[in-house]
Order: sequence, then C-alpha cells, then structure tokens
Amino acid sequence: MVILGIDPGYATVGFGVISQQGNKCKAIDYGIISTPKTDSLPTRLAKISQCIDELMEKYKPDAIAIEELFFQKNQKTAISVAEARGAILLTVHKKNKNLYEYTPLQIKQAMTGYGRAEKCQIQHMVTLLLGLSKIPKPDDAADALAVALTHAQSGRFAELSRV
Repeated sequence: MVILGIDPGYATVGFGVISQQGNKCKAIDYGIISTPKTDSLPTRLAKISQCIDELMEKYKPDAIAIEELFFQKNQKTAISVAEARGAILLTVHKKNKNLYEYTPLQIKQAMTGYGRAEKCQIQHMVTLLLGLSKIPKPDDAADALAVALTHAQSGRFAELSRV
C-alpha cells in the first residue's frame, strides 16, 4: 500500500509518501510545496492543487492522509491555511476517494503514545519507524510523514476517520 501524507499550509505544504507492507513502512519520497508570498492567494492555491495532483499522478497512492486543522492564534493565517486545506481536499477528492483525516492529537498518540508529545519526539519516531539515517527536513515534510505513518498504523480503524 502506498500512502501520501499531507501537512497542510499555504506558504508551505509538507508531503510524505510511504509504502507499507505488513508492519513495515518505508519512505518513498518527502518534501514541501512552497508558494511565494508575493503571489496572490488564488495563485498560491492553484499551485498547491497542481503539485498535489502531480504527486498523486506520480505515486498513485492507495490512501491519502491529511492533518486536520487546529486552533491558531492568528485568524488571518488560520483562514488562509483553511483555504489551502480546502484546495487540497478538493484536488484529492477529484482523484481519489480514499481520503482520511487525523487530528494533531491522534498523530502524536500514534507516533509516541502520548498526545502532548513535542515535535522533536515525533520527528525522532518518524526517523526510527522509517529507518532513516537522519530526521527528515524541513519540519513540514517530517510532519507529513508522521501523518502517513499514523494512517499506516491505524489503517484497520481508518473507516472511523474517513472523510
């Protein structure tokens, strides 16, 4: 099974592609989609959508897992991230109905067993679970791999979180 994990944003979207065979997971690819702040929001959303579409075409994932939004202090940022997340959801929905959402709490619990885990703890577990030699960079890519691993670990319960 191939899983595409997505950490939504509008300036930076993290992505992580993993393969799962039984209890073993392996990183296939990871990185970020960056949008220039000089571009208009619609242009940035179009770029995000196009890049997500290209990732789905390239890797043909069996499932796409995306992090749900959590409260942000900056309302303007929260709205823009929500709009970017909407563009991602629509793009994924048009191509693949196997879309799953996970809260930050669910991701932390899946990765560390503790819902208040620190980012460095999650990154360490991602590195360990995927057998990587170093922590994936940038942080958004590591976060996306954590989302994909969360789905891999909770796949048998995924119908509960399916969009």
